[in-house]
Amino acid sequence: MEDVEVPSYFLCPISLQIMRDPVALPTGITYDREGIERWLSCNKSPTCPVTNQPMPKPVDLTPNHTLRRLIQAWCTANAFRGVERFPTPRPPVDRALLASLIEDARLPHSRLAALKRLKKLISDSESNKRVVATTASGVVDFLLSVVTSNVENAEQEHEEEALSILHALQLSGDELRLLLDRNHGLFEALTATMRKSNFQSRAYAVLLAKSAVSVSPPDTLLGLPEEFFKEVIKVLRDRVSHQATCAALKVLYAACQWGWNTAKAVEVGAVKVLVELLLDEPEKKESEMMLVLLDDLSRGPKGAAQVVSHAAGVAVVSRSILRVTPGTTERAVRVLHSISRHAATPEVVEDMAQVGVVSKLCLLLSGECERSTRETARDVLRMHSRVWRRSPCVSPPQLKMLKNKEKRNKNNKIVSLVVAGANKIASSTKV
Repeated sequence: MEDVEVPSYFLCPISLQIMRDPVALPTGITYDREGIERWLSCNKSPTCPVTNQPMPKPVDLTPNHTLRRLIQAWCTANAFRGVERFPTPRPPVDRALLASLIEDARLPHSRLAALKRLKKLISDSESNKRVVATTASGVVDFLLSVVTSNVENAEQEHEEEALSILHALQLSGDELRLLLDRNHGLFEALTATMRKSNFQSRAYAVLLAKSAVSVSPPDTLLGLPEEFFKEVIKVLRDRVSHQATCAALKVLYAACQWGWNTAKAVEVGAVKVLVELLLDEPEKKESEMMLVLLDDLSRGPKGAAQVVSHAAGVAVVSRSILRVTPGTTERAVRVLHSISRHAATPEVVEDMAQVGVVSKLCLLLSGECERSTRETARDVLRMHSRVWRRSPCVSPPQLKMLKNKEKRNKNNKIVSLVVAGANKIASSTKV
């Protein structure tokens, strides 16, 4: 195949590969269907890649059957040179068929069969998926209506099929925004779905919630009810699936950047669930995301108190230092700083010494890490150095470091007082 000279008009201008399904734009330029559809879907204002002319929405792609047959004939003629002939591509699904499927799906007795056929069409080709995902097809709105209408009493299998199709469509950000604008009850419906016992439906619901949260405006996120956070956290707690766990973490992270959502998550027990998940030593990426969330949730007194109220809370945070990634270390130290500020009872301070917090923080001071992390660790040591230097759990080298830290703190205070006094005298002399 490497020695065969391919006619230039057989090549797609985008991929520079032989076209398997050539289609022409209104400009007259022919492209491979997969390449041009990807190009058009990635641009808000679609243009012809070669001529740069703007294209109307939706863009009509005209199959170039003559060129396709010519390419297939050329492939057959050069088969002895290693050129493989590709099969004739199936034409993408037309809107008339989609409209017929939607009509069938509106009838309870034929709904499941219609949904399964629709799912099969989507899995057949990327072209079908893109046609179905367009607003003009009306399929996405119908699928969402299956989920949102009478969601508490909906047929479980129908709902699961509709959710799985919505997930498979992989809607773009613009398509999701339009969907949210037309369906204001989406989050309530997803909350009700996550409340059910079916793990597969719950997984699809939280995956769709992740996509919806990523494009929702701040006022929508601020209005998320506490019940929504409760169900997302239950998905985490029940470990529905690895994919669902990652999606739930992303939902919480995105939502907790706004307003009182952090307080809502803390109130429904997010901190305890995160500690339990960290105990199982998850993968690096998940572990870092959990520490990021724990850092966000423990910045207030309630969140910090929930960390220390768990028997393994302080220990699991300490264990993450210098063990996973630099980002995880930074977040773990910040969680310890929040605990030191908001929940440092004598028992907690002693527990921090017993589980090795002091040794980890001392290692950070003498090792290589981000300056901000080192400063946070130094601040935690400064807060409790008087208690920890009397603890039997702190080794002699660490004691020496803590004493030096105390001595430097006193010297710094003296220097500050001297400088302040000198400045005061200087200012009074000038007057």
